Amino acid sequence: MPGIVMLVGKDPVSNIIYHALAQSFPVDAVIREEKPPVSTFLRRRLKKLGFSKVAGQLFFAAGIVPVVTYSSRRRVQQIISLNRLDTSEIPGSCTIDVASVNSDVTITELRRLSPRVVIVNGTRIIQERVLNSVDAIFLNTHAGITPMYRGVHGGYWALASRDPMNCGVTVHRVDKGIDTGSIVAQATITPTPEDTFATYPFLQIASAIPLLKKAVGDALAGNLSEIAPPPGKSRLWTHPTAWQYLKTRIRTGIR
Repeated sequence: MPGIVMLVGKDPVSNIIYHALAQSFPVDAVIREEKPPVSTFLRRRLKKLGFSKVAGQLFFAAGIVPVVTYSSRRRVQQIISLNRLDTSEIPGSCTIDVASVNSDVTITELRRLSPRVVIVNGTRIIQERVLNSVDAIFLNTHAGITPMYRGVHGGYWALASRDPMNCGVTVHRVDKGIDTGSIVAQATITPTPEDTFATYPFLQIASAIPLLKKAVGDALAGNLSEIAPPPGKSRLWTHPTAWQYLKTRIRTGIR
């Protein structure tokens, strides 16, 4: 019987989602893509954002994120332990590695597996030809409340924007846009003063897992429902620059 396939990137959150789902459902396979070459990543970002912003983002990623991540390691472990999250590697026996989620190999594997539900996490934007290659429901867990916090680091940006009521997660259908698919479920999180840029994603995935499990069960049963988006202006967010982060931290205390 057709079941569940995952399309993921290589990161701890993908591991957490796999183990959480595998406790309740048979996961037929995990198609895991390689990270794009740094040169390709930088070229696209420079074209879209310009040199100054990209330089600031690189400074943030190389100079600030490692420090915040190191200082937050105990809190991360606390969240993992309290929520019984499993970050261990996905078993190699069910993993299919591909160069890109948009490759012909991915389409071939999806057609071979013929899943009813495809879970997406941590991949590049999925092309329409992949989404249309099988008759399946594609679901994504997004670390932000859509449509206001599309893109990346939605929880951080909500807090940085002094909008804590919209700091949370969304489970949504995947379409050709960036986090624009119809919403299946949403939940908010309440970070503590101990939480930081490095811990928000773990709080978010812990909150998202029950929503995702329900959505998968409903999708397999053929009765997946959708909810209306919350009021708010749709906005696409990207990585903060070093000076954006530092200015926000000084102004609001958000770390």
